[in-house]
Amino acid sequence: MNTHAMKSATLSGGFAEPVFDAQGVFRAVMDAMARPGKVVELSGKTAPPAPLTPEAGAIALTLLDHETPVWLGQKLAVSPAVADWLRFHTGCPIVTEPDEAAFALASDAAQMPVLTAFAKGSADYPDRSTTLIVAIDTFDGPEMLTLKGPGIRDTTHLSPHPLPIGFAGQAAANHALFPRGVDMLFVTAGKLAALPRSTRIT
Repeated sequence: MNTHAMKSATLSGGFAEPVFDAQGVFRAVMDAMARPGKVVELSGKTAPPAPLTPEAGAIALTLLDHETPVWLGQKLAVSPAVADWLRFHTGCPIVTEPDEAAFALASDAAQMPVLTAFAKGSADYPDRSTTLIVAIDTFDGPEMLTLKGPGIRDTTHLSPHPLPIGFAGQAAANHALFPRGVDMLFVTAGKLAALPRSTRIT
């Protein structure tokens, strides 16, 4: 890609209607967080540089700003265009250490650091933790997670795929830290589901 094309890719690919689109994405994120395990529709089209997905890009444009440090997973970090696109559209600083991030973007769950590598918040400030936005292939994966907790009547099920290695154990340890701990958003084609720290995998 020549320099002009690279610059064009950085400047383009944002929301067509920024206020309207961001409001729709924000409502979808809030709905997903309020009802863990529920797969919700995610609108708000973006066209970020690969391998950042349109869905992860839409959430990034909605939630990130100049005060939210962002960590990029391995495949995203090696693409300068991804960092340039995020900086241009949101002003967010990019950090290299997971525990310095308010948000983390990952396009390859298998290569993610363990959840304990991210900021977990403190007893006084549990909100100072990392929210992970993880792109997956499908919500019809082979591993079914059974979820319990606030926002769930009895139990519900979620099957994101692929998942990080040993994810069930990592998620259990993360829940045990509550009210500290990380929150997770899984995204795939036009869809979103949340696994907040308050949710327990049984």
